[in-house]
Amino acid sequence: MGGHHHSHDAPTAGPLPNARRLTLLLLIPAVLATVLGMLLLWPRDAPRADHPAGGPVQAQGVVRSITPAECAPVPQGEVQPTGCGTAVVRLAGGEEVSTELPYGPGAPVIESGDRVNLMGLENDGGGLTYSISDHQRSRELWLLGVAFALAVIAFGRWRGVTALAGLAVTFAVLLFFIVPAILDGRSPMLVAVVGSAAIMLTVLYLTHGLTITTTIAVAGTLASLVITTVLAEVTVAAVHLTGVADDTSNFLSITQGEVNMRGLLLASIVIGSLGVLDDVTVTQSATVTELALANPAYGFRRLYRAATRIGRAHIASVINTIVLAYAGASLPLMLLFATGGTPVGELLTGQLIAQELVRSAVGTIGLIAAVPITTALAALFAARAAARTDRPAAEETPGPRPPAESPWAAFEK
Repeated sequence: MGGHHHSHDAPTAGPLPNARRLTLLLLIPAVLATVLGMLLLWPRDAPRADHPAGGPVQAQGVVRSITPAECAPVPQGEVQPTGCGTAVVRLAGGEEVSTELPYGPGAPVIESGDRVNLMGLENDGGGLTYSISDHQRSRELWLLGVAFALAVIAFGRWRGVTALAGLAVTFAVLLFFIVPAILDGRSPMLVAVVGSAAIMLTVLYLTHGLTITTTIAVAGTLASLVITTVLAEVTVAAVHLTGVADDTSNFLSITQGEVNMRGLLLASIVIGSLGVLDDVTVTQSATVTELALANPAYGFRRLYRAATRIGRAHIASVINTIVLAYAGASLPLMLLFATGGTPVGELLTGQLIAQELVRSAVGTIGLIAAVPITTALAALFAARAAARTDRPAAEETPGPRPPAESPWAAFEK
């Protein structure tokens, strides 16, 4: 069956560009379009945070000692607060100040030796009255970041280093292009699409190399990203979502009136889908490559079917991951609604939950579309590469033939 398939496909394979040319045919237009889009959308007048002279003074210090005290009584029926008292804090400049301990729901628990942030407000005497606002976390977060980087490098080696470099590129695009451009009044959807393309092109090739396998993953990701964008536009309009569903988005809409909140919701759907799309497309492209290498007799249909079966298992687990991620993030809200006796129908159709349902459903459909698109592209090129390799083999003397190092070896000649 495998020999018949190769003899049938060989005449129709036709001349194919080599892997480098095929990569450049997709890479150069995509890069040019992305660079042009970033130049046109680049923020020029993004608002900056102002610090008025009358605002609180920020300070840091270390808690030297704590003196507990009884909290003031509260009206009957309310929860009695705990954790009251005073603390002596040594500021970074050496000065020691006394301040009340924070108390109440969500207040940080302060102990002697803790590093804390303080706010200082001018009092009637012209001095500053300090209050503890929160713990300092920079040291612990840096240690966690170092542990994360070491774990990635220890397991991934050079691939881990490139993955960390890709993560740095992602943060750079988000912080220096996407967020400022949206604040500058640019279309959030256009900014998200262009920024996602910049992240994808840089990270995929940086992490996985300038290979035909990566190029197929890029093509599958681009196609799936377009499908996700269109579907998000249609669904958000059909469900009548405004993008203003919680206190944060409501505050942003008031303070930054030029930001299109509905567009911001669409942008968040596109950006949120990108990371999982990359995972799926790279996995499917690499899967087809390995299948073609292990089974040189496989043609397009057998490669596609085998890789699709793997893709179905991957998608099934990813869907559960997405749902659990959104459920975990919104767990406090779900508890609030549950204790309030809100009917399930009203809970699910309210704007806040409906927004998350749309986000997860649209992202999942985009992921599902990525599997057949990427798998078909990878299987097509792998089968044609195998056909090109088999054609001259008929003229060789019979005997065992060593396996090709890669199913794309014919493209590299």
